[in-house]
Amino acid sequence: MTNAQQGPLRLGIDVGGTNTDAVLMSGNQVLSTSKIPTSPDVISGIGASVSAATAGHDVSRVDRVIIGTTHFINAVVQARSLAPVAAIRLCTAPASLPPFLDWPSALRAAVDGGVHACSGGYQFDGRLLNPLDEGEIGRVAQELDRTGHRNVAVTGVFSPLAGEQESRVAEILTDMLPGVSITLSHQIGRIGVLERENAALLNESLRPMAGQVVDGLADAIADLGISAGLYLTQNDGTVMSLDRARRYPITTIASGPTNSMRGAAFLSGLADAVVVDVGGTTTDIGLLRNGFPRESAVAKDLGGVRSNFRIPEVTSLGIGGGSVVHRDGDRLVGPDSVGFRLTSEALVFGGTVTTLTDVAVAAGLAVIGDPALAAHLPADLVRDALAEVNERIFDAVEEAKLSDADLPVVIVGGGAQLISPRTPPERLIRPTDGGSANAVGATLGSIGGEVDRIYSLAEQSRADALTDARDEAIKLALRAGARAGSVSIVDEEDIPLSHLPGGSALRIRVKAVGALDTAGSDQERTTSCV
Repeated sequence: MTNAQQGPLRLGIDVGGTNTDAVLMSGNQVLSTSKIPTSPDVISGIGASVSAATAGHDVSRVDRVIIGTTHFINAVVQARSLAPVAAIRLCTAPASLPPFLDWPSALRAAVDGGVHACSGGYQFDGRLLNPLDEGEIGRVAQELDRTGHRNVAVTGVFSPLAGEQESRVAEILTDMLPGVSITLSHQIGRIGVLERENAALLNESLRPMAGQVVDGLADAIADLGISAGLYLTQNDGTVMSLDRARRYPITTIASGPTNSMRGAAFLSGLADAVVVDVGGTTTDIGLLRNGFPRESAVAKDLGGVRSNFRIPEVTSLGIGGGSVVHRDGDRLVGPDSVGFRLTSEALVFGGTVTTLTDVAVAAGLAVIGDPALAAHLPADLVRDALAEVNERIFDAVEEAKLSDADLPVVIVGGGAQLISPRTPPERLIRPTDGGSANAVGATLGSIGGEVDRIYSLAEQSRADALTDARDEAIKLALRAGARAGSVSIVDEEDIPLSHLPGGSALRIRVKAVGALDTAGSDQERTTSCV
């Protein structure tokens, strides 16, 4: 009997805007995959995809189920199912740039639950800026009780260096407001108060929905007779427990592209490459470094809001198998898409909408549905649409490289056969099972810890600061549930900040990753970016 026949199994699921993928793995072997159109209620689509992937296998051997979902990014982009959040900022009041200042109107209307600027905050090296006025926080609690607000985000100046004030605010509010839910910014974002505050506000607005989503996912897996530990994938390629997902849903919001990139690294055997993930709605392009997607070093736009939590540096193009092909100015393809309705609206499935899938079938790149239904498409339309798609993707690939290095390009996703960017054939890789790279990436199940901190060099050397940051990142990974002995540093950078008062300083960011310790998966775990 082979190891695949007797060892534990892993089940990975990725819920996309068009398809829900599932993959069953044993060790490094992909046993089966499935791709089912994402259902409007999402949950039934997960059930159908998992049932197809596990057919003929003993589900009692599954020791972990890891899910990536688009629930939370869709909620932010569409400004729906979000809770109003009261913003408490610890700073030098009054704030000249108040919370929600540059938010899109629809999103602000959904989330803005009032603004409260209070005394507090720290300086860049962790020294006190303003003392916390606990009486003032008590008055804010009374106001929140009067207005009925129970979702609060607390943000202090430089709180990632010292989170004591934010934590004390949480204690006061918890004592005075039964049932209050609180997000502390130092547990979410990095240095940079406005972007970190935005991330905390978005996280708290998602929390009520996150509880419902997590419960629904757990019920869907349990209904299939699977009792294994359940995890959700995070933006940085690591996973988290369900309890942590309820508290920090924002950390899953960009997990889809990350899962695909991690899966591409595994399936291709490459640690450094450019990954092109062609889905049904979008094509995501990003850079792999040491097997993980390169993270953004700057604030990213999320539904029109600038945030600075951990998120991959990915370019998303409105190109996918469901992209509508029509003359729209200078552009033929997208960005509008039929999404999960591809199998009912595309020409090759008897529909009336010309999609990129129909163009690929007409060009002989793929055999999907009934090719005869797309045979009438004009040759110049097919040629021009494919040329446009490949040109746009090639340009994004070149930008992702960051240098002139001749990196290989790994193409994955359900629409991988539709794409042939201008890359030398020997550097163009389409791995086996690449159509399910997103679900494969979800199964990899790493646990991470990250440090993002400013160190003053007045009393310590650069080497000592780096050692401290590395040790702290490893401790965070272990505390989050990594197996002892498996943790290593996968990303590190330090930036001199000589312009700050008080002498030279370094901003150090270190990421540590280790294997998931399933033996201790029932324990409650927390971690944070500090």
